[in-house]
Amino acid sequence: MSFLRISGLEKTYADGTRAVKGIDLEIREGEFIVLLGPSGCGKTTTLRMVAGLEIASAGKIELAGSDVTLLRPSERDVGFVFQFYALYPHLSVRENIAFPLRCTGVREPELKRRVDQVCEQVGLVGLEQRRPTQLAGGDRQRVALARAMVRKPRAYLMDEPLGTLDADRRLEMCEFIRAQQQQLAVTTLYVTHDQEEAMTLADRIVVMADGNIRQIGTPAEVYETPRDLFVANFVGSPGMNFLEGTLRATQGGSLFVGNDARLSIPLDLAAPEGPITLGIRPEYLRHEPGGPIAGEVVLDEYLGSHRYTHVQTPLGRVVMRSATKHEVGARAELGLNLSHVHLFDPETRQNRRHA
Repeated sequence: MSFLRISGLEKTYADGTRAVKGIDLEIREGEFIVLLGPSGCGKTTTLRMVAGLEIASAGKIELAGSDVTLLRPSERDVGFVFQFYALYPHLSVRENIAFPLRCTGVREPELKRRVDQVCEQVGLVGLEQRRPTQLAGGDRQRVALARAMVRKPRAYLMDEPLGTLDADRRLEMCEFIRAQQQQLAVTTLYVTHDQEEAMTLADRIVVMADGNIRQIGTPAEVYETPRDLFVANFVGSPGMNFLEGTLRATQGGSLFVGNDARLSIPLDLAAPEGPITLGIRPEYLRHEPGGPIAGEVVLDEYLGSHRYTHVQTPLGRVVMRSATKHEVGARAELGLNLSHVHLFDPETRQNRRHA
């Protein structure tokens, strides 16, 4: 049974801009859902409508079986964590955390108990009397999280809470947020444009673009079987390689033909003849003497544990993940792991695995 349900949700601003275009989403109790997409895709607007900070133009929002679409933010019982902390600079850590409890009239003994408890949970013991300006970015975000947690809300809503942190702090806070959410089993809706955050945190990822949901699935599902060309390109760093060509039927299967390259397509990906876009991720390309794709190395990126070798081919540039250095200017012959090939319809842009 869904704990948070969004039905036909839309947001159109006064200037006619449609930020969210009628999306549907069901979230189970205790689930960690990440809204992932580029800037302007509608993910933050969706989150703010769930919080009540934006009024939906159409659609319905249900939380724990109750329609909250028209309720004020204070009546929805959700905890919101902002990207830029939104802490009161003149208040101490303890006073910032206690603020929502004071606003709801919680008595002093209970207030003290709950603030002490959450400070211990998030690792702020000893920092209670400091002001936000005396804290590092990671600790400020802990305060913002503690302020949301102390109310014991029915859901957490987080808007790119790690966007201002450096890489080391971001990883640390990713682990911390996920551990806290699993411990408390609170339904969480989290917004980010960072796919590594999404893959690390999410039970399921909701990929958005242009105000629409493009795919919903586990991190593995979204990465391994993208529903369309946008998801295939956006998820993954670098994104999927795309080769334009034509599919021809052969006895017992199909043949992908693109300029000078010919690739035998496995039977489970057989499709009608005609133009096709073949997709494959960099880790499923390999150096293979006599392989069907040949070209010239134009860039070899060293990233410590692996390399990304960029090869210019008659089909365009492709990127291969490799453990071996390839000299720029050298000839490269590549093979593919055909069990990880995807075929995309060039008109609908949909993955035929989802057809």
